[in-house]
Amino acid sequence: MAAQAPYPLRVAWLAGQDYAHRGLHDATIPENSPQAFAAAIAHGMGIECDVQRTADGEAMVFHDWDLDRLTDASGPVAERTAADLATIPLAGNGQPIPRLSSVLEQIAGRVPLLIEVKSKRELPVEALCAAVHRDLKGYAGHCAVMSFDPRVAFWFARHSPHRVRGLVVTEEGAKGLVGHIRRWLAFRLARPDFLAYDIRDLPSAFPTRRRARGVPVLTWTVRSPDLRARAAIYADAPIAEGDGLA
Repeated sequence: MAAQAPYPLRVAWLAGQDYAHRGLHDATIPENSPQAFAAAIAHGMGIECDVQRTADGEAMVFHDWDLDRLTDASGPVAERTAADLATIPLAGNGQPIPRLSSVLEQIAGRVPLLIEVKSKRELPVEALCAAVHRDLKGYAGHCAVMSFDPRVAFWFARHSPHRVRGLVVTEEGAKGLVGHIRRWLAFRLARPDFLAYDIRDLPSAFPTRRRARGVPVLTWTVRSPDLRARAAIYADAPIAEGDGLA
């Protein structure tokens, strides 16, 4: 009943790498900003970023569903067009919210990239997956897509099978048998090449068994030296920020 492990050379680049969570950001450099990505590149770190779909079907790099926390604007990201969002400055440095296409041009394969595709259970994922896929055409650097939503990895397995894909997992609020069954079903649907697991849940039998079968395990969000030490034992690479960075 175990899913087939990914071909080792396909996923070898994921391990042994620090990934800057939403770029290398701090109190003066906003998360998911070109400046945060430039800082990560300068330090030779991999990058993790978030993407959402705009009202006109483009992929923008932004974490929150609403604009309020990270900009002076307000309201849902999904109700704005890409052109509109690109004029909204991020709080802290005034850089505009970037398109995924511009972030890919900025990174240009110099460091590995993890793209977390944001989703909601009640909404379809196909349009955003297609937008990400369009932007990634021709991109030659190491890059993977991942999501909490197994439908995302399933979409890429069908429409872009060469793309490395991951399943993001947390056991928060679902530690029992029902939670285990849900994780198992999500894994079976997603057919991921790797797991990105909540550091608060490690060690855990679910990722340990799949790691033993050759599925790389990344872990998030590593925010302290203690969590970094835990990640070094139970995972193949940390997705880190702040004091969790090397």
